[in-house]
Amino acid sequence: MSTPPLTVRGLLLDMDGTLLDSDAVVARVWRGWAAEQGLDPDEVLRVAHGRQGHMTMAALLPHRPMEQNYAENRVLLAQETADTDGIVPVPGAPAFLAALEDVPHALVTSATPELAAARMAAAGLRMPALRITAADVSASKPDPEGFLKGAAELGFPPEQCAVFEDSGAGVAAGLAAGMPVVGVGPRAAEHGPTVHVPDLEQMRVTPLADGRVRLTFEAFETFEVFDG
Repeated sequence: MSTPPLTVRGLLLDMDGTLLDSDAVVARVWRGWAAEQGLDPDEVLRVAHGRQGHMTMAALLPHRPMEQNYAENRVLLAQETADTDGIVPVPGAPAFLAALEDVPHALVTSATPELAAARMAAAGLRMPALRITAADVSASKPDPEGFLKGAAELGFPPEQCAVFEDSGAGVAAGLAAGMPVVGVGPRAAEHGPTVHVPDLEQMRVTPLADGRVRLTFEAFETFEVFDG
């Protein structure tokens, strides 16, 4: 089935699970933390994807002091930043980023600047010039703050920016920001993105003469399409 294109002015890109696959690292670090806390590791991983670490801890252990969550998260962040084994680009990500060279776009990630730099380098991916990281926001996804800030930095209204996301928290954040969301990968399909694709290989980016950009998808499911 053919999916209608999205026509927007700016693109806001999540990192983990969207541009690169860091699941192996995330699983190693968070399964270890789950074991220390006596928690179900699968449930911990389900909550962890797309969120800042201290917010994952707060969701899973709501009665703990946030100071403890911040302290433990600093330890986990150091482990994640140092561990790049198994990080690879999502299929189609290098060509996708190459196609965005002259298209307004930004990275919007729950990672710290250091973690984002380490993982993009490990995957061999070009780092976007504009980045919204955990250091730039006061609220983690699913709060829309990061995407709204990214749109503002690009200079466009939220509805004229498309979000690329893989996690439930990220999809929810993009939709809450009033943006069409391209869900990438199997996790995203469960959370009602505007369009869902298995990876970045079978979509095309076409800059238009009026400054907009058309995103074309091949035979994927769509829920609601914005054409701005």
